[in-house]
Amino acid sequence: MSLTHFLQCLAFVFLVTASPIQDDSQTVLIQSKDNNNINRGVGWFDPRVNGGRFLDFTTKRYGEPLNVIISGLSDPYILTDTGLHAYAKSLGYSEECLGLHYGDLHEADLGDGDGKKTEHFLARQHYFPVWGTCWESLAGGQHFRSWKQNGTKANSGAWFIGASKELDSSKHHTIVPDGYNLGRDWLVDRAVEGGRWKGMWWKADVEYRTDLLEEGRKGVNHHIAQDGRVAILTVKRL
Repeated sequence: MSLTHFLQCLAFVFLVTASPIQDDSQTVLIQSKDNNNINRGVGWFDPRVNGGRFLDFTTKRYGEPLNVIISGLSDPYILTDTGLHAYAKSLGYSEECLGLHYGDLHEADLGDGDGKKTEHFLARQHYFPVWGTCWESLAGGQHFRSWKQNGTKANSGAWFIGASKELDSSKHHTIVPDGYNLGRDWLVDRAVEGGRWKGMWWKADVEYRTDLLEEGRKGVNHHIAQDGRVAILTVKRL
């Protein structure tokens, strides 16, 4: 071997050993960590990272869209159970009629390590001061279900909400045509406008995401199409 050839071989070995080896598993890990860091910055975690999804589980096969997120960067009070009830009332909802639940309980997997968990709170449109949600149970209207993202794998404190508009009790509270979009927009419009409850005032900023929920009716309960937009609310106390 000539001296020139030997030096060329030595230079090649040096370049190979000095260059970092691309490790796909490490790249995925870093990317996942970055996603979590990004989501901490906006106050929620993407459930899909840990096997969750943006459809709840109405049945084994079908679910309803989780189309609103109240960010964990919101007023700390409304991130509590009591606070969410108060905030819902500021938007025109309230607890169920006489405190009794009508219909099936839904589950959702928020990718926070808790697996499928039952809805924390079901709110119905409050039509008038006395028994206002009883009228919604009979005549239909706006309602939402909520879940808290607080498991050990993703403890953001955010509320994930499935909002929709439903038909009256004679139709077994089936969702109206375009009811998932209508329910989300009804809630968001009032949140952005701002409202109050017992001396507390709130107003929300909204960001829409179109990369979280697949547009259409695939896997959606009642086979009702939705536009795939998820509203991220950051609610501030005034």
